[in-house]
Amino acid sequence: MLDESLEMPPNISPVLIDQLSDLLGPKGFTADQDAIAPWLTDWRGRFHGAAPAMLSPASTDEVQAIVKLTSIHGVPLVPQGGNTSMVGGATPPVDGSALILSLRRMNRLRSISADDNIAVVDAGMILSDLHDAAAAVDRRFPLSLGAKGSATIGGLTSTNAGGTQVLRFGTMRSLVLGIEAILPDGSRFDGLSALRKDNRGYDLKHLLIGAEGTLGIITGVSLRLFPAITDSAVAWVGLNSPGDALVLLRRLEAARADAIESFELIPGDSLGLVLKHIPGTRSPLADAHPWHALVEAVSDGDASSFLESEIAAGLNDGLVRDATLAANETQASAFWRIRESISEAERASGPAVQHDISVPVAAMPDFMLSAAKTMEAAFPGTSASAFGHLGDGNVHFHVRAPAGADRATWNAESGHVISQRVHDLVVAAGGSISAEHGIGQMKLAEFERLADPGRIAALRAIKGALDPQQLMNPGKLVRLASSGARP
Repeated sequence: MLDESLEMPPNISPVLIDQLSDLLGPKGFTADQDAIAPWLTDWRGRFHGAAPAMLSPASTDEVQAIVKLTSIHGVPLVPQGGNTSMVGGATPPVDGSALILSLRRMNRLRSISADDNIAVVDAGMILSDLHDAAAAVDRRFPLSLGAKGSATIGGLTSTNAGGTQVLRFGTMRSLVLGIEAILPDGSRFDGLSALRKDNRGYDLKHLLIGAEGTLGIITGVSLRLFPAITDSAVAWVGLNSPGDALVLLRRLEAARADAIESFELIPGDSLGLVLKHIPGTRSPLADAHPWHALVEAVSDGDASSFLESEIAAGLNDGLVRDATLAANETQASAFWRIRESISEAERASGPAVQHDISVPVAAMPDFMLSAAKTMEAAFPGTSASAFGHLGDGNVHFHVRAPAGADRATWNAESGHVISQRVHDLVVAAGGSISAEHGIGQMKLAEFERLADPGRIAALRAIKGALDPQQLMNPGKLVRLASSGARP
């Protein structure tokens, strides 16, 4: 039952609430606003919503029953996994007109096969738990990111997440073999069978991947596994410029393309913020450098010698300023902790406007430098820099506020203007304003402003056909032309 002290949104009837409460029981239904409160704000703390109840089903059957009921009553659902969206993609509307549908109780490993290199999991399974399950059968799932301890497989699939191994393995779209989902009308799409060849018309699996929950609720996923790493090496390299970093990457790929698993570019100012704000971190190199690369190579037994030899060649011809190889797994983890802590360190240092963008790889080094210079000149007192996955053309371009700026005031007054300017630069360079985090609600207006009309028209047509009531994650990714955005 809904707490009578709460004001019921006009579109949600007490009858529906009673039906959902009876369906899910006390473990799966709550209207306790204290229990719901942590799930009403996005990871960055920029978007805040309201919801009269949170639904936590334990099975696909329960998800299907929920969607059928809410569809009849015309009540929107906002699906949530780990609530780690960087664009407000899992935050409910501020008017309380939607219910949160949490998949976190659905966290089972349904099956895993080392022979077939396939794992089938519930949508609510935590990424790090999948890593552990794969390791137990001498396999690996090669997608990792800083939020691996809370991000869920369903959320990662819904946003087509990338991470640090995209260079070798691609995004979730490359790793997902099949999907089970409940569509907006309550029907079930059973596409978990990992068929290598299936030519039965439109590929609904790929339609749901990256749809951000706007076309249905993903409840299960079949995933590709790979043999466990037999040998790996991690190096930290000091460099003069992003251009030198790209030259180094191309040399490594030319020597052994299948060995380079990750190549992360980190500016000196981002490293400085991590060292200042993240306890227990230390610089891998003795001297300061303008730029740094974190490189990971894998092989059947000679990863360290390969990486050491190639970096030594770079030192000899002046391409590399300094470098060190991790002596053991502990040191390698320490290197990676620096990379994964950049966003946390920036939050601790003060307000910043973050952008997840991509441009063609060959253009990325010049873009990183010129865009930063342009933004700092246009907004005096700010500092701008980019870090991330150089090899796939995706970096996180951040503009940090002047010292002493109030976070809320600065974001309100400057955030939108800064993002528009950055996005204009990205589009002029032939890039995308969303490389891996999705559109969510944060980039919805910018997406409509900058995307080509054909793309927007197609997305609206698909949304209108599958979800004509607009009940699936309203106000995210795409809105029909006749509707206003839900705040």
